[in-house]
Amino acid sequence: MCLAIPGQVVEWLNRDPLFASALVEFSGVRRSIHLACVPDCRVGDYVLVHAGVAICQIDEEEALRVLSTLDEAAEHDGLAPEPGS
Repeated sequence: MCLAIPGQVVEWLNRDPLFASALVEFSGVRRSIHLACVPDCRVGDYVLVHAGVAICQIDEEEALRVLSTLDEAAEHDGLAPEPGS
């Protein structure tokens, strides 16, 4: 099974169409992500990321819905961190 995680573009690193990359934030963690598949996105936009590559752009509402669903699944499976830890 493959899983793509929503993240928010916070800073462009390289605008070259072939090597496009940006810092994308996931719950406070920032990673350099390849953005060649979504070269028109802007800082503040949300993208779905799989294996270090942004595969499509999504709106904020959808991104927050997916993140909420992932949080619920983690809680249900006992994978969420305990409060205060």
